[in-house]
Amino acid sequence: MDMHDIAQIIGDYTGLSRKVLDYGETTKALVDASKQPGFDPARWNEMSAFLDVARFERVGNFKEVMDWPAYRDFLAGWAPTADWECSFKRVTEKGNLVLLELEERTTMGGVQNAVNSLSVYEFDDAGLIHHLDIYLQMPLPDPAMLAGYADVDITG
Repeated sequence: MDMHDIAQIIGDYTGLSRKVLDYGETTKALVDASKQPGFDPARWNEMSAFLDVARFERVGNFKEVMDWPAYRDFLAGWAPTADWECSFKRVTEKGNLVLLELEERTTMGGVQNAVNSLSVYEFDDAGLIHHLDIYLQMPLPDPAMLAGYADVDITG
């Protein structure tokens, strides 16, 4: 399967698939910007343009459940310590669901990790994301990679 940067393929998509790709590009821009001096963590609220923030729920890598404020705070704590990039594999849209397959690469504390991810985005009638499920294929992670989850309840 050929993999590309999202920026290379984003123009080929419309509808909810395009919104998901725009969401990913916004996430990448904020992750990168978070490392710059003077970055205001309130900028993570830019993500709310894609979300039904009142209903938003994210079920993450370890089945942890976060609403928008919890996810925003997680991103604000994780991003400055992580280098993150991804390559596009495939996107599938059916009704109000979009499935996005990526290869994601993260470096934290000098430890590199690559995973295959499948993110399932569920949209409401207004075209806003109200539910996000994350599924990963990966080797067992180095304990340093889990440090970003130190304050997250992953007990289900």
